[in-house]
Amino acid sequence: MSAIFNFQSLLTVILLLICTCAYVRALAPSLLDKNKTGILGIFWKCARIGERKSPWVACCCVIMAFSILFLQ
Repeated sequence: MSAIFNFQSLLTVILLLICTCAYVRALAPSLLDKNKTGILGIFWKCARIGERKSPWVACCCVIMAFSILFLQ
């Protein structure tokens, strides 16, 4: 089944996108900072969410990993 139709897979993809964007911005900030608007601005916004809400994102990642490993 596609990640669009499965809610847990959609949440996993969103969490991975947020974590990846935050990691890329930590390594190369100029890569994401030049695209703050438009379609590519989504990646900048995900990086900001990952930076500002990092304890909550980390908690969600641990919960999602637990549910994928032990509840499926």
